[in-house]
Amino acid sequence: MIDVIIVGAEPTGVVLAAELRLHGVGVLVLDREPEPPAHVRALGLHVRSIELLDQRGLLDDFLARGVKHPLGGFFAGITKPLPPNALDTAHGYVLGIPQPVVESLLTAHALKSGAEIRRGVELTGLTQDADGVTAELAGGSTLRARHLVGCDGGRSTVRKLLGVPFPGEPGKVDTLLGEMELTAPPEEIARIVTEVRKSQLRFGAGPLGDGHYRVVVPAHVAEDRATPPTLDEFAAQLRATAGTDFGAGNPRWLSRFGDATRLADHYRVDRVLLAGDAAHVHPPTGGQGLNLGVQDAVNLGWKLAAEITGWAPPTLLDTYEAERRPVARDVLDNTRAQMQLLSTEPGPVAVRGLLSELMDFEEVNRHLIGKVVAIDLRYDLGDDHPLVGRRQRDLQLGRSRLYELTRTGRGLLLDQTGKLTASGWADRVDHVVDTGAGLTAPAVLLRPDGHVAWAGEDQEALDTRLREWFGAPRP
Repeated sequence: MIDVIIVGAEPTGVVLAAELRLHGVGVLVLDREPEPPAHVRALGLHVRSIELLDQRGLLDDFLARGVKHPLGGFFAGITKPLPPNALDTAHGYVLGIPQPVVESLLTAHALKSGAEIRRGVELTGLTQDADGVTAELAGGSTLRARHLVGCDGGRSTVRKLLGVPFPGEPGKVDTLLGEMELTAPPEEIARIVTEVRKSQLRFGAGPLGDGHYRVVVPAHVAEDRATPPTLDEFAAQLRATAGTDFGAGNPRWLSRFGDATRLADHYRVDRVLLAGDAAHVHPPTGGQGLNLGVQDAVNLGWKLAAEITGWAPPTLLDTYEAERRPVARDVLDNTRAQMQLLSTEPGPVAVRGLLSELMDFEEVNRHLIGKVVAIDLRYDLGDDHPLVGRRQRDLQLGRSRLYELTRTGRGLLLDQTGKLTASGWADRVDHVVDTGAGLTAPAVLLRPDGHVAWAGEDQEALDTRLREWFGAPRP
């Protein structure tokens, strides 16, 4: 029997696979597509995702393939400079890197960690019992696993087979996105784009070199969003929006996306779980989708591994939905707000102008940036200490960086007192006695996802939190 079957080999699925492999869990990833998608649905990584890559020792490979863009206010496309010392992170930038490159790097990491990935394999049914899950595949074969996780996107087969409701709002607008050759003079393209974007922020054409451009343009809602647009449809929408199609031709890829907003009622049904777009869909404003899925995977990975390897406290796996579903709800709300602010109707235009004025206040700008890049997130862990529930930023310690100590995916007791112990949990928690100038507590207990589970210096309180998050101690 396989430990975990993951359905979907896009970023959420392969990150989850690698996280499970850190703990020795057997993983099989299935994807119905024979090859990874070539189209670029996401363009970059936000601060919290960058930090997670650093925590696992992967960041250098991503930095070598991406471009750092200075981070500033960009809520609903309203650009504002970043206030000085506004963000509590060592990575105050957006990393521009196309989704196919992200997927390639993450897939290589998952494979190197020992995960198996099978492409061209379609899930058609599933049943579960007290011992595991039976996955039925196209062609009639079956597989058995202890758990199954659906990371198979907004049209998730896993979610539909489970019968999990997916309430929300259907799409009201479509946007076409693609890479193609534009034969109009570059200065003419730049002039028209600048003029059109004064009123239509869902339009743009950015040069990629060799006469090709990445083009985005509003469109009518399609009857079948799964069907890519044609070049003729793209050209027609360019003419309707900009008065010209710029001589569009020779497309590399064309796609469409909508603004449907939906959130699964549940992230878990017994032995089957949902993550990424299988659990939530929303407009792409702010570039939060891929990042949200990756962060789901890191939250889930160690908890599911603990369940499988036998040391999980009774309610640990339930905390995945309890923590991540409210995060998704907040992302859905902020993307709803951003879509309203991108409207060309007089009311939203007026509100957009007012918000632009408010973002000149540093606290407002910083709040909106932190919301989108996910560094202000705080899980409710039942402790009023200001650090508990928050992710711990990287620190320079006496002998190393903090994030260099998190590469194993285990818990970490960072102890500045030298008087504490986690010896009963030594198989699950590393104990490091060291000091860091930025650590504002005598000691912190970090979960494998980098969030603070406890802060203080009392051994009895520490033992309580160790039991809560890492199970019973061993002699």
